[in-house]
Amino acid sequence: MRRPVIGIIGNSYLINDQYPAHAAGEMNAQAVAEVSNALPLIVPSDPDMVCLDALMATCDGFLFTGGRPNVHPEEYGEEPTEAHGAFDRARDRVALPLIRACVAQGQPIFGICRGFQEVNVAMGGSLHPEIRDLPGRDNHRMPPDGTLEEKFALRHKVTFSEGGVFHRLMGAPEVMTNTLHGQGIKVPGARIVIDGHAPDGTPEAIYIKDAPGFTLSVQWHPEWNAADDQVSRPLFEAFGEACSAWAAGALRKAG
Repeated sequence: MRRPVIGIIGNSYLINDQYPAHAAGEMNAQAVAEVSNALPLIVPSDPDMVCLDALMATCDGFLFTGGRPNVHPEEYGEEPTEAHGAFDRARDRVALPLIRACVAQGQPIFGICRGFQEVNVAMGGSLHPEIRDLPGRDNHRMPPDGTLEEKFALRHKVTFSEGGVFHRLMGAPEVMTNTLHGQGIKVPGARIVIDGHAPDGTPEAIYIKDAPGFTLSVQWHPEWNAADDQVSRPLFEAFGEACSAWAAGALRKAG
């Protein structure tokens, strides 16, 4: 049986402040290839370049990665402020309808950081523009200085709902994770189940209630050291298994 194809939603960049490019972090592709045992395919984050139907027919699942630009608050009915940061409207117009379409037909999705936030917004939820400004909340942003190892180091616990989806997957009610985000869930979207929290109450793990397919998403970055990390590996393995099952079903229908 062929390896499943996992579309990795790209981000827009300017190389040397001049040359426009769509790209995704190497560690995302590596996690997909090595742990999910799938073929990583970077998807341009531009609605003028992709057709959702063709994209969903090509890929067996989608990884919605992190990215510096944030989901535009217009997508959840709020006005942009300086605290909302930079935006990528083209990615919004690819990711949000793609998430909704995948959820509807059961095609696997896995959201990471911005992708976690996209899943919430796609389902009708909203976001806080800056978690660290909220009373009683910690600074979840990436440290401004240091090596990659220091920036992606484990920084806080995430506690899962007793007996919930993440608890069962991890085999533990509590894990340590990294944290590299500024925004976070304000109001959960319809059917969004918050299944894990940081010590300060920030939502960190979600899934979509009664969805026919894989919909797990996390606020941290499990792509870092995914093959060797006891928290990251189960996530990418489960995602890969879901995509393999989808691919097998697609082959049976085609046959």
